[in-house]
Amino acid sequence: MGVGPGDPELVTVKGVNALREADVVVVPVMDTGERGRAEATVVHYVPEEKVVRVVFALNERSDRGRREAAWDAAGARVAELLRAHDAVAFATIGDPNVYSTFTYLAQTVAELVPGTVVETVPGITAMQDLAARSGAVLTEGTEPLTLVPVTAGATVLKEALAGPGTVVAYKFGRQAHEVAEALRETGRLEGAVWGSALGLTEESIRPAADLDGAPLPYLSTLIAPARREGGRGGKL
Repeated sequence: MGVGPGDPELVTVKGVNALREADVVVVPVMDTGERGRAEATVVHYVPEEKVVRVVFALNERSDRGRREAAWDAAGARVAELLRAHDAVAFATIGDPNVYSTFTYLAQTVAELVPGTVVETVPGITAMQDLAARSGAVLTEGTEPLTLVPVTAGATVLKEALAGPGTVVAYKFGRQAHEVAEALRETGRLEGAVWGSALGLTEESIRPAADLDGAPLPYLSTLIAPARREGGRGGKL
């Protein structure tokens, strides 16, 4: 289930009910000693003793073997919990079907515990939250919307920015310099906005023109609105 980008008030009513009805709530972490963003949100609605941290290789990109071994170990741990409990919830930031570790976990669990019923509860995404907090409009009329993970490379981002619609970039904090250059090269800097730690005390929302190339938090989000030169309703 998705628990949103960080603000506990952005968990849906259905999401809260799912958390409270589950016997245990699994949260993904990089290390068993850390409290991740998903857990920080979840404990607003369920007691801490109900939460189980499961380690994922969340930032592992270079070693595929290590990454898949971590997924398998996480799946085995969740399968163990499913054998002991009737209902297990997996809480992920954002939405479980948008760049989430949940998809890999679900595949593994389905193999380990045949017959497991998987239900997905959607969550508010970072791009929705940033749009609301910054006043950026994601789409109008017939405009397309493109979502790009900058971990795919700057070329993919530039290709999207060359198109006609709004572009949203995820996970670009470590490549902030490349993102700033891509915006300038494609003429999409004006009106673009970035944000990080949305809904949290360390929240930062600023014009993309302020990007100076310095690294930003990994889970930073960028919105580059479509070019709108036809006046109100010009793209209907």
